[in-house]
Amino acid sequence: MKNKKVLMLVESALLIAVGTILSLFKIDMPMGGGLTIVSMLPLVIISFRYGWKWGLLSGFVYSLLQLVLGLDNVRYGTSALMVIAIILFDYVIAYTVIGLAGMFKGKFNNGVLELVLGIVVTFLLRFACHFVTGVWIWDALWPNDYGMTSVVYSLAYNGWYMGAETVITAVVAALIYKPLKKYFQPAE
Repeated sequence: MKNKKVLMLVESALLIAVGTILSLFKIDMPMGGGLTIVSMLPLVIISFRYGWKWGLLSGFVYSLLQLVLGLDNVRYGTSALMVIAIILFDYVIAYTVIGLAGMFKGKFNNGVLELVLGIVVTFLLRFACHFVTGVWIWDALWPNDYGMTSVVYSLAYNGWYMGAETVITAVVAALIYKPLKKYFQPAE
């Protein structure tokens, strides 16, 4: 039992590290921000392998690493409330919710469907976090030059990269699930 916990901890640490490294390779978007390629898939694998509770903890650890890497964004907050909102909604909550991806495991007797559904639902939750800060904070700091309302702009800005990220991650996960199925199961 002790060896399984050590294995779980080591595997999770390695997958969080892989996700963090993948997050550093971004395709810059025209309106700002960037698209990463499957940087959150390691968190999804952790959640599927060890359950959503362990996934949430792993997502929280990953969120803190993303916060450290994106600390420059926090300095844009013009009040304590803005800084707290940026920290919570653009980092801590936004990345922690990815740990819920395993919540559908075993629900439909179809691993690929459960995996893709977990990705879609949790990425939508992450999108909702970024959408809120886009409307509430970022548009207040830098009104968009496109003549859009803050709601439409945040929807377009965050929807574009989160939609692409969701599709890419879901497709890659579906493609690797069958050949790597044992890695989506708890270690024995």
